[in-house]
Amino acid sequence: HRRFDYRPKTDPYCQARYTFCPTGSAIPVMKEEDVIEVYRLQAPVWEFKYGDLLGHLKIMHDAVGFKSSLTGKNYTMEWYELFQLGNCTFPHLRPGMDAPFWCNQGAACFYEGIDDAHWKENGTLVLMTTISGTMFNEMAKWVKYDNETGIYYETWTVQASPDKQSTVWFDSYECSKFILRTYQKLADLGAVFQKIQTNYTSIILFSGEPIYLGNETSIFGPLGNKTLAAAIRDFYYPFKPHQTVRAFFVDLLKIIDRVILNHQFYLFYNLEYWFLPMKYPYLKIIYEEVPLPIGRKTSFGV
Repeated sequence: HRRFDYRPKTDPYCQARYTFCPTGSAIPVMKEEDVIEVYRLQAPVWEFKYGDLLGHLKIMHDAVGFKSSLTGKNYTMEWYELFQLGNCTFPHLRPGMDAPFWCNQGAACFYEGIDDAHWKENGTLVLMTTISGTMFNEMAKWVKYDNETGIYYETWTVQASPDKQSTVWFDSYECSKFILRTYQKLADLGAVFQKIQTNYTSIILFSGEPIYLGNETSIFGPLGNKTLAAAIRDFYYPFKPHQTVRAFFVDLLKIIDRVILNHQFYLFYNLEYWFLPMKYPYLKIIYEEVPLPIGRKTSFGV
């Protein structure tokens, strides 16, 4: 997943149904001698609206919690889409614009408090480690860098097969990946994690070797490939938001025809388009263990 030099301004066309990070605040500077508890937080995606519904499918959202021993204050940190998951996964086909239009930025959100009921009721709230105030402040600097340079949400992991050793063509970039990067940073700073099992959700597409198609300019620009441009727009059209149930099922049949019967998928990744020759089992949602990290170096102790 590519790093970028800066975060671009979002287009007013991109609108979120639910405000991104409504109570967000700056990350505080902790006193060096503080001892801070670090918590693993996990709950079903959209738990606030659908309860445990997506939890039954193991579609989970991850976050990390902190508690300061000196002040007693709790904090939550997470990373998610600015304009909800659908906008990050599929583009808009806007009138008068040849290229698909993406609202696919993601970002970190930090706020005071931990909503115990939200995380405990259908998910996880468990103490993982303790760190010093110095380690927390170092982590905060890293979060700023990570947030300014890793800016686009990517829903899909793309693999050659369900085999554990299979080639990963593209890796996802979503909430759990941010949490895994945060844990690794804390481990590198000297945090020692308790021995607990940590599972994460991945949504995987299965494909033969991807074929590079080009970027927005080379495909949709004045000298672009009009046939390819039309094929990409045609592919994305059935994924649009639907007003009626009937329209949804008609477009669902089109999606099944393209992806499963004709083995086609167009992926937008790092601002470039790729063709995926899809293969069985086409798509799978997995919830598998990723062990907690061990530090690459030890800088600070608690």
